[in-house]
Amino acid sequence: MDMQVQSFAVANLRRRPVVAEIGGFVAGFSPDTDSPYLNYATPLPGAEPTGRDVTALIGAFRERGLLPRLEFAPEAAPAVAPALRASGFETEAVHEYLVCTPDRLTLPRPAPAVDTPATDQDYAELDAALAEAFGGVFASSAEGAARLRRTQEGGGAVRFVRAPEGGCAGGASCSAPAEDTAELSGVGTRPAHRGRGIAAAVTASVTAAMFARGVGSVWLEYSGEGSRRVYERVGYRPRGTRLYVSLPRR
Repeated sequence: MDMQVQSFAVANLRRRPVVAEIGGFVAGFSPDTDSPYLNYATPLPGAEPTGRDVTALIGAFRERGLLPRLEFAPEAAPAVAPALRASGFETEAVHEYLVCTPDRLTLPRPAPAVDTPATDQDYAELDAALAEAFGGVFASSAEGAARLRRTQEGGGAVRFVRAPEGGCAGGASCSAPAEDTAELSGVGTRPAHRGRGIAAAVTASVTAAMFARGVGSVWLEYSGEGSRRVYERVGYRPRGTRLYVSLPRR
């Protein structure tokens, strides 16, 4: 699964508005933000970069005023992490990823009603809900709402649950498929609405939407044991790890 997840990561970055391919790496850039979570690189499966390749990659980030940063499945390109560390990259995190296949998907019952956003207001309210859910890691914005719309209209899936008082209680999104898999990300519930099955409901709905399109698997990363339990109840199981590294300024 590591090779498939890494091949997906490459294909997904190549969808970015600006793409640079440098010495076995693919870097994807989003000009509307300097967020390191939306501007990063990943290696081709099996890549064996030289020091010159890494230096060139760093330059591509520095010339844009961005933090040199990579996300990848290390087992799919074992030579990459040592080459990056030799150039000063440091580990940000190591995340386990979980995978769901059609035979394992379990739809929660009972579950809150799940909707697909249709209007600008829907997308804006979902973006605001996710910003709150993630504790201000990113601010809600028109650009964030537009990215969610592009995901839905570009072959991915976006789902949300309306709050009883109006607005959005929580939601999730999934990338368009590539390499017979898709990445589910951005699952979030506003603190006031947690414990009501919203995360499980939107996760199951987005995953089912991908399987309805013929995708063989969906994968995701989790942020803690509580979220892991939610995903496992829906049918996700551990399959590997992803490594996050960056080059801090000295």
